[in-house]
Amino acid sequence: MSLAEVKKQILVADSDLQYLKSLIFTLEEHGFDTLTSASAQGTIQKASTLDVDLIILSETLPDADGLDICAKLKSNRSTEHIPVVILSVDCHSQQRIKSYQIGADDCIGKDCEKEELLARIEAIWRRGNGTFKSHREERQQKVIAELTRIIEKGLIEPHFQPIYFLKPFRLFGFEVLSRPSAGVLLTNAEELFKAAIKYDLYFPLEMLCWRKAAEIVSNHTKNEHVFFNCSPYIVENSKFSMVKSIFEESRIPLDKVVLEITERSSISAQELFYERLSNYRNHGVRFAVDDVGGGYASLESIVATKPEIVKIDAQIVRNLHQDSVKRSIVKFIVGFCKENGIVSIVEGVETREEMDAVVSLGIDAVQGYYLFRPTPDLNVRQMKDICIDFS
Repeated sequence: MSLAEVKKQILVADSDLQYLKSLIFTLEEHGFDTLTSASAQGTIQKASTLDVDLIILSETLPDADGLDICAKLKSNRSTEHIPVVILSVDCHSQQRIKSYQIGADDCIGKDCEKEELLARIEAIWRRGNGTFKSHREERQQKVIAELTRIIEKGLIEPHFQPIYFLKPFRLFGFEVLSRPSAGVLLTNAEELFKAAIKYDLYFPLEMLCWRKAAEIVSNHTKNEHVFFNCSPYIVENSKFSMVKSIFEESRIPLDKVVLEITERSSISAQELFYERLSNYRNHGVRFAVDDVGGGYASLESIVATKPEIVKIDAQIVRNLHQDSVKRSIVKFIVGFCKENGIVSIVEGVETREEMDAVVSLGIDAVQGYYLFRPTPDLNVRQMKDICIDFS
């Protein structure tokens, strides 16, 4: 992949979740990749280590003033060249002057039209007259080199989080959550995989994650289902034999493998995807649609994929006991699953109240911190022992 083909990546630093979600939707709809931050430290760290092309920075974050953050970014050699747009609730002339004085490239009101924001972002890049290009390519090469190092040296640490059936309460399986090893530049798992997709290194990275996890699983159990996050790109890829060999070498039965179709990327070749999905299924592999209620996990994708399992997004579960609309959504999904013989799993259960709510709605299985936190130590006996407390 040539660097010219790579999408521009914008870091949005704002703690207003509603505005953030709307802005990210607009940016991604117009072909940008996005990263997010809600703190000063996170903003500076990501700007320093990732290939950020532009920063949209709120004038206030919970732990710092946006102008102070901008001043730090502009005084740091590794980030001084990154354009910064200050988002202000009241972008009056004095605020714009302050922004320009500390090095911001623009100051825009939060109430401005999205089309105006996009036009001003483009204007910032045009004003650069190509001076930003060399910095951008240098950072991209740095990220690619780090991705390559992670893959070649196996710098991934699998974590495991159990999933429990409710009636009767028993261990159903566990999800594999792959995290970067200590000491790598790409410390956040979501950003690591996003960068791998961006630079066409997702397949070897995911195969590394699956292989390392499968080796651990094979040494502890072959009776529980193992859930692996899976971009549609893996299914569309022609290297099924390589995927299959990971589980054969680890002696994990394919009918215990569940591939969670995640929202890291949308399906790019519909006909090919479903054809190869059937091939996986013919060998015993099961599929789950992940994050139902958000991203690409629409009812349409469930109908087309015909998954054996549906996983309900953790955001719907948050404070479920206090939100009648969320309960109605979960109730509808559970009813749909029961009618079609699909196992329903709720992710992200963190409190007793959320647990009671999902149980009352007829969910088949649960996963979350309230039951068991992700751990690099796959202790199946310990995971099963807690079943006594919930039976």
